Amino acid sequence: MSEWWTYRPSDFLMFAPRTYWRLFELHNEAWWPAQPLLVLAGLGWLWWGPRHGSAALRATAAGLAAAWAFVALAFLLPRYAPIHWAASGFAIVFLAQALGLAALATRADLHAAPPGPRRRIAALLCGWALLGHPLLAPALGRPWLQGEFFGLAPDPTAIATLGFLLWAGSVGRVTRWLLRLLWTLATAWCVVSTATLWTMGSAQGWAVLAAALVALVAACARGGRLLRP
Repeated sequence: MSEWWTYRPSDFLMFAPRTYWRLFELHNEAWWPAQPLLVLAGLGWLWWGPRHGSAALRATAAGLAAAWAFVALAFLLPRYAPIHWAASGFAIVFLAQALGLAALATRADLHAAPPGPRRRIAALLCGWALLGHPLLAPALGRPWLQGEFFGLAPDPTAIATLGFLLWAGSVGRVTRWLLRLLWTLATAWCVVSTATLWTMGSAQGWAVLAAALVALVAACARGGRLLRP
C-alpha cells in the first residue's frame, strides 16, 4: 500500500475531467436556446439597471433568486449529484442563497452604490459572467457546448451575483446582515469551484478565483470594511 504522502489531490477526484465537462454539454443541449436569451436579459439589465435605482436592484435580486434555485434543481441535483457525493449539499446551499436573494428583493432600504469605480467593477464582473466565462471552454480547447452560462451553470451565476452585490448597499442593519450572508455563500462557492477545477488541472480555476478576489477587494476598498454605506 502506498504511503499517504505519495498521493496528489487529483488522486481523490471522484470523476474524470471529461465526465465533468460533459455535464455542461448535456445541460446546454437540454436547455437550448435559454443561453442566448439569458445573455440578452443580463445585458439588458446592465443597460437598464443603473437608471432605475433601488427598484431595479430588487427586481434583479428576484431574478437572481430564480437563477440560483434553477441551478440547484436543474443542474446540481440531477446532473452533478450522481458523480459527486457533496453535490446534494451544494444544492441546499444554492437554495438557501435563492431564499436570501428573494428576501433581499423585499427590502425597501436596498440602494445602489454611487457612480464610481465600485459600480464599474460590478459591471465588468457581470459582463464577464455573461460573455467572457462561456468562452473559456473554446479558449481552453473544449467544445463551445461545454461552456458555462449564467443562470444555467453555478460559476457564472455566482460571479454575476458578486457583481450585483457589489452594486448593492444599505444602511439598514437587517439588510446589511443579509447582504453579508449572500456575499459569504457566493464567495464560498467560488472557493469550492476553484479547488475542484485546480484538482482537475484546469486553468479555469484561476478565472473563478480572480473574479471572487476582484469583487472582495472592490467591496472592502472603501474604508476597509465590507459593505460600508
